[in-house]
Amino acid sequence: MDAAKLFSVKGRVALVTGGSAGIGRMIAVGLAAAGARVYICARNAEKVAAVADDIPGDVIGIAADISTIDGIKALVAELSGREKALHVLVNNAGTLSDAAIDEFTESDWDGVLDLNLKSPFFLLQKLLPLLRAGGSAQRPASVINIGSVGALKVGPREVYAYQASKGAIHWLTKSLAKNLASDNITVNAIAPGFFESDMTVITDDAMRKMVESMVPRGRTGLAEDMAGAAIYLASPAGSYVTGSVLPVEGGLSI
Repeated sequence: MDAAKLFSVKGRVALVTGGSAGIGRMIAVGLAAAGARVYICARNAEKVAAVADDIPGDVIGIAADISTIDGIKALVAELSGREKALHVLVNNAGTLSDAAIDEFTESDWDGVLDLNLKSPFFLLQKLLPLLRAGGSAQRPASVINIGSVGALKVGPREVYAYQASKGAIHWLTKSLAKNLASDNITVNAIAPGFFESDMTVITDDAMRKMVESMVPRGRTGLAEDMAGAAIYLASPAGSYVTGSVLPVEGGLSI
C-alpha cells in the first residue's frame, strides 16, 4: 500500500466556493498542497485574485456571486471554458444572521437560506456534466458540503436560519449521495466546530478560554484539521465513503 497515493489529489481539479477566507481558504490551501488544481471563487474580485496568488500551488481565483442562479450560471460557464472535468466540488460559501427572534426578518431568513442551501444545490446541478466527466467507478468525483456542528447541537447564539440551513445541508447530502452514486459521484458533508473565521471571531483571551472550555479537545480547530478532512474525502482514501457527515469539532457535539 502506498500511503502517499492513498491521500493524494494530484492532477485533480477542484472548485472551492467562498475560498478566499476562513474554512474555504483552509481547504483550498490543503488541496493545492496535496497536488490539485484549485479554483476558488468569491464575490470580491480583487480579494479572490490576491488570495489565489498567495496560496502556494496551482490556484486560480474567479469572481462570482453564487447567491443567484444567474451568478451560478456565470461561474459554471467560466469553469466550463477552462476545464473538461471537475473532480472535487466544495460547497463552502455561506452566511448567517444572529438577529434576535423578535427582530428576525424575512430578508434575514431568505438571505441565509439562499446562499447556504439553495446555492449549493443549484451549483451542483449545473456542474453535473463536469462532475460526471470527472468521476469513474474506481475514482469517483467528490462533492463536499460544509455543514456545521450547529446542525448537531444547539449553541448559545440565536442563528435560526443558519442552523436550519445546515441541518438541511446534512440531509441534502445524504439524498444526493444516494441518487448520484450511479454517476460515480460521492457526496459528503463536513460539520465544522469552532474554527476562527469571519463567522467565528474570537475577540479576546476571555472569549477564547470560554470557547475552548466547551470543546473536549480543549482548543479551536486548526487549518490542518479542516484541510485533512477535505483531503481525505477528495482522495482515494475516501472513495468508498458517501452520504456521511464528518464532524470536525474536537468533540463539541458529544
